Amino acid sequence: MPRKKSKVKAKPRVKRGGKLAGPSFNGWENWTGQAFVRFRNNAHAFYYENYKPADLLSSVWNWMKSNGYTKEQIKQAKAGQAEANSISTVKSIYCKLMEDGCPDLNPEHQKYWDSMPGCAGEIKPLSSYIIEAVESAIEAGSKVVENDDKKESAQKQTVSIQDRIREQSYQASEAIEDWLDSFFENPKSFKANSFDFKAHFANHGVTQAHARKIKALYQQSESDIQELVNMPTSAKLKKLSEKEQDWCEQLKEGYAHVSKAEAKKLLTAYENISSACDMVIESAKATRKTRKPKAKTAEKLVEKIKYKKQDDKYSLVSVNPANIVGASELWVFNVKTRKLGKYVAAETDPKGLNREGAGLSVKGTTIQGFDESASIQKTLRKPEEKLKEFKDAGKVALRKFLDEINTTDTKLTGRINADTVLLKTN
Repeated sequence: MPRKKSKVKAKPRVKRGGKLAGPSFNGWENWTGQAFVRFRNNAHAFYYENYKPADLLSSVWNWMKSNGYTKEQIKQAKAGQAEANSISTVKSIYCKLMEDGCPDLNPEHQKYWDSMPGCAGEIKPLSSYIIEAVESAIEAGSKVVENDDKKESAQKQTVSIQDRIREQSYQASEAIEDWLDSFFENPKSFKANSFDFKAHFANHGVTQAHARKIKALYQQSESDIQELVNMPTSAKLKKLSEKEQDWCEQLKEGYAHVSKAEAKKLLTAYENISSACDMVIESAKATRKTRKPKAKTAEKLVEKIKYKKQDDKYSLVSVNPANIVGASELWVFNVKTRKLGKYVAAETDPKGLNREGAGLSVKGTTIQGFDESASIQKTLRKPEEKLKEFKDAGKVALRKFLDEINTTDTKLTGRINADTVLLKTN
């Protein structure tokens, strides 16, 4: 079975709310010292390999509560851990082991220790190591808590949008958690299609932002169960690396109480969660309004146009190119080819209402929105005389100006270059 190396090399992963079957110290009183030491070491390795350090800290706070520490001291210890990382993963695992029923000190452990060659000294209770770490965390966190209390009293702490979305996502997933918990309580009676995600998401106002975070909460669990369902055969297992084989064994051991049929039901449940979240995300995309692009100013549209600002030979000066945008007509003269041309807008705006799409426009160095059949140019045989007439002509005279020039007309292309004078716009 192909696997990504990143999964093998990744840091310890949390198994969906600690649903892996953890070690139990029930009956330790009847174990030999050697059996106790081996079991405790294996239990320690189990938590180290399958849990993130941050998720083991809850056992430390539970231990403090059970051993007479005040709420304020626990608060300080949490702040000290965040500030100085005073409580190591090993100390957190000690607290977790004691939650599982591991004794603080087993007399048989000491006997086994004394019986081993080269070993001497007394075995310390687990609590002695925990107390040292907790006291250090309290000391480090006392100043932090004091400063935080001052800040809270001085100003109300604001919650970011992302924090609010995250909290709302957790609240919306509580019912899903309870539903999944029912599988681990009774896998045989669990129904993978019994949860109404559509109604649940509607009741909680789940948006695409919430759906993305809810989906992420269960992606790792879905991946693990998928690997469990598609566990490689013994022949294929031998071809995997030692780490990959070890991971497969851990997965099988963790879900040893679940049959393959039950695992398939759980996989279907996770796939239903993912599918429901995808529907919310895709629905949001489909109904999302397309953002209307911001209208560019005339100056912005013509900033790249290349034209001849003035020509001394024919005593011509170009108009402001920004006047082209929205104009009904544009007269141009190419000083190199001696061609006089008139661009006519395909859609006009006679009342000057600035209707969208009406009049001429400019894109780069090209005129846009002109009528190709009506926009023509003609060569001037005596340009000095004709251009003088052009300057003196009014609107009425300009309507037939090109018709009275006895040269062959050609269509305009829209391209403006450095030899083109922008004569007039209407």
